[in-house]
Amino acid sequence: MRCVGTVVRGIRTPIIKEDDDLTTIVVDSLMQAKESEGFEFRDKDIVAITEAVVGISEGNYVTVDDVAQDLENKFPSKNIGVVNPILSRNRFSIILKGIARAMDKITLLTSFPADEVGNGILDEEILDASEYNLGSVISESEYAETFGSWKHPFTGINMIDFYRELIESEDCEVEFVFSNDVKTILDYVNDILTCDIHTRYKTTKLLKSMGANVYGLHEVLSEPVGDSGFNPDYGLLGSNKATEERLKLFPKTGDAVVREVQKRLIDLTGKQIEVMVYGDGAFKDPVGKIWELADPVVSPAHTDGLVGYPNEIKLKYVSDNKFADLKGDELKEAIKEEIRSKDKDLTGQMITEGTTPRVLTDLIGSLCDLTSGSGDKGTPVIFIQGYFDNLADD
Repeated sequence: MRCVGTVVRGIRTPIIKEDDDLTTIVVDSLMQAKESEGFEFRDKDIVAITEAVVGISEGNYVTVDDVAQDLENKFPSKNIGVVNPILSRNRFSIILKGIARAMDKITLLTSFPADEVGNGILDEEILDASEYNLGSVISESEYAETFGSWKHPFTGINMIDFYRELIESEDCEVEFVFSNDVKTILDYVNDILTCDIHTRYKTTKLLKSMGANVYGLHEVLSEPVGDSGFNPDYGLLGSNKATEERLKLFPKTGDAVVREVQKRLIDLTGKQIEVMVYGDGAFKDPVGKIWELADPVVSPAHTDGLVGYPNEIKLKYVSDNKFADLKGDELKEAIKEEIRSKDKDLTGQMITEGTTPRVLTDLIGSLCDLTSGSGDKGTPVIFIQGYFDNLADD
């Protein structure tokens, strides 16, 4: 009987740079880790590679000038509304610099009390005690008078002040508007760049239906400008700051990477190993209230064995209800048999109540993101064993 379930290992690799042979680095690092740690490969093992090193190795970068050029082509009026951007120095500030470099004026509409992923911009207790509510439209001067002293508890920065200074440093005028109704922007401009991530299609469709000239951030650098990088599916969504003048885009070659890594590992080990690329995991920080989900998808590429949803019974439910009178080995064997005989699709059945109804790659990606982080661990590859195991496999 096995006493250990899922095991997650962060695999250290060399520092990965542009044009490196990522597939070879990943496979070699895994084989070295196997020798160092003494584990063996098994069928249904999972190798996960952070999207950052895929984007880096493929050299998928754009410059601030590339962003500006694409936006000048799309918005020749040079006066646009920017709707619901992420309030993030890493995720959006360099994009905003490109927008400001291309435009004469920006009307920046942001939701409140926080952006789409939970980055706050005001004190909610002050909001509750003020004349404003979530249905209000708050002007820049009203914000400054009522909420302007607020700073983020983690960064010590007021992002409205930060964005204002950044925009003005590019000789662009800016006006801030605070509203939870994206249609508010139509009171100011007709040329609009929508910057929300997970509601992007809904927002873009709504504003277009009202006669606006609209592009989404996913449509900026979806094709190259000159010899720039690009992402045909996500544009600038999922990008990260590389330097003060350069952005690393979300990777576009992930499918080729995961299939080549899988092929090499099968050839070396004889085991059916699944491979995925992962970005932000979908979890919420309980202190800062930030959803760690600024990438457009958790996994932009994965092998076929990771398609689908978990199909698991809730052990607690079975134990407390169907087998309430059993204990010890008798209970264990009864539950094993319940697992072996479960339906192939348990959707909607009470026996699944309390299991998480999320796709496999989202669940696994969150586990990987928590393991690797983006700091100095040096583990851009995650190796998972036992994720698909259950009691009936003993």
